[in-house]
Amino acid sequence: MSETKNFIEDIIESDLDSGKVTQVYTRFPPEPNGYLHIGHAKSLCINFGMKAKYGGKCNLRFDDTNPSKEDTEYVESIKSDIRWLGFEWDELLFASDYFDVMFDCAVGLIRKGLAYVSDESAEEIRERRGTLYEPGIESPYRNRSVEENLRLFYEMRDGVYPDGSKVLRARIDMASPNLNMRDPVIYRVLHATHHNTGDKWCIYPMYDFAHPIEDAHEGITHSICTLEFEDHRPLYDWVVRECGFPEPLPQQIEFARLNITNTIMSKRYLKKLVDEGKVMGWDDPRMPTLSGIRRRGYPPEAIRDFCERIGVSKANSEVQESYLQSCVREHLNLTADRVMAVFDPIRVELTNYEGRETVSVENLNKGEDTTYRDVPFSKYIYIDRSDFSLTPPPKYYRLKPDGYVRLKGAYIIHCDEAVTDSEGNVTELKCSVVPDSRSGADNSGLKVKGVIQWVDAETGIDVTVRKLQSLLTDAVDGVTDFNERFNADSMQIVTAKAERTLLNAKPEDRFQFMRVGYYVLDRDSTPDRLVFNEIVSLKDGFNTAR
Repeated sequence: MSETKNFIEDIIESDLDSGKVTQVYTRFPPEPNGYLHIGHAKSLCINFGMKAKYGGKCNLRFDDTNPSKEDTEYVESIKSDIRWLGFEWDELLFASDYFDVMFDCAVGLIRKGLAYVSDESAEEIRERRGTLYEPGIESPYRNRSVEENLRLFYEMRDGVYPDGSKVLRARIDMASPNLNMRDPVIYRVLHATHHNTGDKWCIYPMYDFAHPIEDAHEGITHSICTLEFEDHRPLYDWVVRECGFPEPLPQQIEFARLNITNTIMSKRYLKKLVDEGKVMGWDDPRMPTLSGIRRRGYPPEAIRDFCERIGVSKANSEVQESYLQSCVREHLNLTADRVMAVFDPIRVELTNYEGRETVSVENLNKGEDTTYRDVPFSKYIYIDRSDFSLTPPPKYYRLKPDGYVRLKGAYIIHCDEAVTDSEGNVTELKCSVVPDSRSGADNSGLKVKGVIQWVDAETGIDVTVRKLQSLLTDAVDGVTDFNERFNADSMQIVTAKAERTLLNAKPEDRFQFMRVGYYVLDRDSTPDRLVFNEIVSLKDGFNTAR
């Protein structure tokens, strides 16, 4: 069967076959104005994936052309997230590395009569831009002489003018059917200290001008970006052509961005949550940032697998959140150590059992490679309240009055008595161990369907567990605003009983709490207080038939 290729690979292979390019060169160009989120993972996988598949190169280039919103914190977080996801760049670059080149390109456009300085405000430029059905109105400054434009542009660079007083516009076509070609602004005055260049500059290029120059200067062959830049492609091509870069010029290719149900894909709103203290920070385990999902325990291999499965297309769509969780769950099922924990413990006294021993409980279930661990067992244990019912429904196979259940890896027990308080709440169970019923050597002759987890009361430890939900509630009744959909109950904290073996865990170690879900040790943990974040439940909610 022939290999299935996506449309980007078709373009690249055609370019290689025709000799248009001899080596594939891509780049990942984030703006350092926030942390990367899960949506960026798709772009990372595509750009670095093309490098790997075709033996090419891929740069990490920070598009730092807006110093008022950028910070070195974001630069360092992005570098860390990319490496965590499993990628390494060929060159680490900044748009600000090219500010001199961009300035010279702008001067070259002015000399060719293809750029002019305008005194219009942003509002005036918008008003004169026109509509899809009407041409724009030419700027009253459009016909300034080359000499005057050069003088004004140099004065802009030298700090003569305040913010917003002048801009440099490309001189293209105010009647173009593409609004992006109607004399776009390519430079603006902005007196702000830059994280990389300090106070050297007080004018900064606009993204649509800077980005193609960066690509062309680096020799990028395929400039892969999301679909919202499709209408900007004519301007991209105009810039690299009119600025005189040699062939072959970089080719912009657009793909549909990643959208996931109930997941925030807006850095602006994510920053708002951080600034307002609604989350613990950019790496809050509920956040869809790469640092957040790392802290939540999502394995990088599962993220890459997810991006591979959803594929690359030109059509916008929304992927179910449960699909991502399914990819995570599949990976954890094969890699996460098993332990037992109870979230709502009931103390159980085994009335006919004395002393203590260790029992063997399965760890990773890999067929012939199944491993086991020794777990302490004694007269007092804890089971989860959800595994006992005073008035059970039909076909209830967990513990009930005068009923039997098997303790995972241990014995069959019989419920002799349920101790309750004055309000009828169960406070303790008194049970008896069925003789000769130990797992692996059961000669009791008793067949029991129910198997439950448990924790030894003598050696078990208390752990703090964060049970997590989406930061957004479902969009219902036409409500799509993030503020109205914010889920204030997205984190619930409980204290659970768990096996003592967890004391050996390190931050980012992942476990399956048997019959409960997958959890990861958080870095907030101390030797006296272990904190676990919920990764995903055991139940797979993704419906492949949808």
